[in-house]
Amino acid sequence: MRLLAEAPPHHHEQHNYPSKKLFVFGDSYADTGNTRKNSPGSWKQPYGITFPGKPAGRFSDGRVLTDFIAKYLGLRSPLPYKFRKVMPQYLKYGVNFAYGGTGVFDTSFSYPNMTIQIDFFNQLIQENVFTPSDLSNSVALVSVAGNDYSFYLSTNGSDQGLPSFIATVVNQITTNLIRLQKLGVKKIVVDGLEPVGCLPIATAPTAFKLCNSTSNDLVILHNKLLNQSVTKLNQESKDHTTFVILDLYDSFMSVINDPSTNKIKDQLKPCCVGVSSKYFCGSVDENNVKKYTICENPKSAFFWDLFHPTQAGWNVVYNKLHKGALHQLQY
Repeated sequence: MRLLAEAPPHHHEQHNYPSKKLFVFGDSYADTGNTRKNSPGSWKQPYGITFPGKPAGRFSDGRVLTDFIAKYLGLRSPLPYKFRKVMPQYLKYGVNFAYGGTGVFDTSFSYPNMTIQIDFFNQLIQENVFTPSDLSNSVALVSVAGNDYSFYLSTNGSDQGLPSFIATVVNQITTNLIRLQKLGVKKIVVDGLEPVGCLPIATAPTAFKLCNSTSNDLVILHNKLLNQSVTKLNQESKDHTTFVILDLYDSFMSVINDPSTNKIKDQLKPCCVGVSSKYFCGSVDENNVKKYTICENPKSAFFWDLFHPTQAGWNVVYNKLHKGALHQLQY
């Protein structure tokens, strides 16, 4: 499962690349504020309680993967695309085009899929917001956390048809990666799929005790196909290191299998849950009364809600990635 070549440690904190930029595409594992403020979840209490202290459009109690990758690159987290005209001074760090709930194809959420997100990026390049020299010193983060699969299954897609649909999704991811490379992005980082069968939505039937191995077998297929595809892209690219996979499967599993070493007490039980199955984290009733509970200490939980890690969870995942694939972002 590993494409992660170990590299000697680099002191990334001392980089002096004034024009390095991060461009982000994908879903709620990467979105830092593009979804509408009236949509459920990331703009509602108690999201954002750890950082920045109030709801700010992140699907967590605090920072998400994008924020940690930006930190690694020595950058401020890039501006959500929807704020580009309000805060143009921050465009020098890049742009976050990710929208929670989206996939490489359309899902039940009426937000731009990844093709359209890359269209937005292309439009900014056409408008000379970003120059070829900006792009030659840039990194793209591509997050695919599985919304295409949950949409497929919720619209009566068959289990038998899943393997071929997985191949279709990976082919589209590959098309997107090639397109970003052709637009001039120097390094392109793509998430492998996390162990979907260990997300609280999948472990709830066992009272958050057991991962669903059937779901995880399909994740392993997705990651195998993605690894094959990215290996081929690298063989065909000039410097053979353009594309990097972040192994979210192994990094999530290493925390789930060994929580205490990682200072995590609850590895499968989410911190924020609805008071019953008809409610979820952030739910309120018609009288605006809270219909969710929050754990005593979000820092000790790996998952924030039914789908997303806490800031502490992402921090542990980032530390695992830091030891592996992230070194390949140095150039």
